[in-house]
Amino acid sequence: MMDADPLSQPEPRDYLEPFRVSVHQILNRVNQCLVQLEKQVTEVEQFYESTDNIQGNNSKGGSLVKEKGREKHPTGTKKPMQDASHTEAAAAKRMQELMRQFSTILRQITQHKWAWPFLDPVDVEGLKLHDYYEVIDKPMDFSTIKSKMEAKEGTGYNNVREIYADVRLIFKNAMKYNNEKHDVHVMAKTLLEKFEEKWLQLLPKVAEEEKRQLDEEAQAQLDIQLAQETTYANKAKDISTELYEVDMQLKSLKEMVIQKCRKLSTQEKKMLGVTLGKLSLENLYRALDVVAETNPIFQPTGDEVDLDLDAQSDYTLWRLKAFVKDALEEQEKIDEGAAVNPNDNPDDKRNKKRRDSGDSSGKTNPKRKKLSAL
Repeated sequence: MMDADPLSQPEPRDYLEPFRVSVHQILNRVNQCLVQLEKQVTEVEQFYESTDNIQGNNSKGGSLVKEKGREKHPTGTKKPMQDASHTEAAAAKRMQELMRQFSTILRQITQHKWAWPFLDPVDVEGLKLHDYYEVIDKPMDFSTIKSKMEAKEGTGYNNVREIYADVRLIFKNAMKYNNEKHDVHVMAKTLLEKFEEKWLQLLPKVAEEEKRQLDEEAQAQLDIQLAQETTYANKAKDISTELYEVDMQLKSLKEMVIQKCRKLSTQEKKMLGVTLGKLSLENLYRALDVVAETNPIFQPTGDEVDLDLDAQSDYTLWRLKAFVKDALEEQEKIDEGAAVNPNDNPDDKRNKKRRDSGDSSGKTNPKRKKLSAL
């Protein structure tokens, strides 16, 4: 009596179990690496997108350091972020000094004998200026400026130019609402000229500080960007190293499997050759690719392929055996599903069978690879 099909005989569990465990562990590591790598790719894309947006906004005078300070950064950017904060704090102190010097100009202007109409908000109701708010969009006076200058950080002025703009607004409003011959118009025009003269004396310092702040902010942003790029590069390097280690473990496991594989018997090789002939065309190509992976001499192309199973390594034969077994099981499931499909047309089945095996004249389908297992 012939023994059972060797292809269907299970291997001893105590022999295969260590390999199953090793493969399971390695696959887990591979999956973890892939998840981390995907996360890093997403972070890098978001990083460069945000960098492009910030560079575009820079022309509008936005603070790069402040904008970046609202975002989350990798741990590698901690020092550049701290340096940027220190630089920004130093710049704020220098700007406060410029504001103090500007206060001297304000004091000189507000102490002028013609400054009294502009010290407090315009008494619109008391003076019965019914059309004032129709003419003036944004009222301004020196007491309002003083309050904003003394306000807490974040609610007052950020730089000297903002104060300068409001002072000019005081006089421009007065000149706009009152005609040229009106006393208030003349007073406002005179004080505006005196204010502009004093402002021109302070302007070089203001321009120098503004340029310095822009340079510092640009340098701080560059430092942060370089630190981020270094962080992402290091993370990518770590992932690459991890994948390399996994690849080395797989290679080691492969060599171990090759060493542990027992030789297939003559009967097993014969049955393997028989079952190869039962494969579908697609699976047959895949089976030949399995052989070609570990046997560079073997050529799986051509209308007719001679496969000498005795010339293959034990590792190749075991891989081929496992593949054929799984492929035949899958084919059987597909055939069973097709057999019970009520929508199938019998004529279509006969036509399909005729196409697979050849036409009515008995000619073999030229697309069907002929396999000769020696």
